[in-house]
Amino acid sequence: MTRSELSDREILDAKVRSLPALSEPATAALLSNVRTKGRGPALDELVEHQLAGIIELAEARRGRGVEVSDLTQEGTIAGVVAVLEYAAQGGAADGLHRFVGRLVASHMDDTIELAAIERAGDEAFVRDTEIYEAAEVRTRHELGRTPTVVELAAELGWPEERVSIVGAILNEARARYDSEIVEYLDDIDEE
Repeated sequence: MTRSELSDREILDAKVRSLPALSEPATAALLSNVRTKGRGPALDELVEHQLAGIIELAEARRGRGVEVSDLTQEGTIAGVVAVLEYAAQGGAADGLHRFVGRLVASHMDDTIELAAIERAGDEAFVRDTEIYEAAEVRTRHELGRTPTVVELAAELGWPEERVSIVGAILNEARARYDSEIVEYLDDIDEE
């Protein structure tokens, strides 16, 4: 946990400890207010009172690929949606915590799943660029010239469109890297 995350967590924990418990009648009154007025202080208060549960749900998902602080933030947003939905449905005060917990847990699990899919996509793209680059170098050496998209597609066994996309992204990255090196060298020459 970074210093910033620790600080944020300490602030959240202090906030949770400072909140007086809400009675069932007070919760019912706040839910009624949210039902009639929507967003406002009543909603904020109800969400704040769900914060301890949201933090607990985030902590229970530690080490699953998304930082606890990010899950807490996502969970708080989901908590707002859950309280609004629960109030709109006319839910009873004694069921609010359970409803929010289920919705927030589901949202956190979806967030973790999406992050895993993103990571897998990123890893697959890195593998594709490495395979592309190796094939490009090998084919250039064999042909004595830069291979065409069709030649690389045949070498890789990929569709031409995929070869074009990976090649364009890789060439853009190379150009950006080359321009950064030139800027760096220019800065050194000026000194």
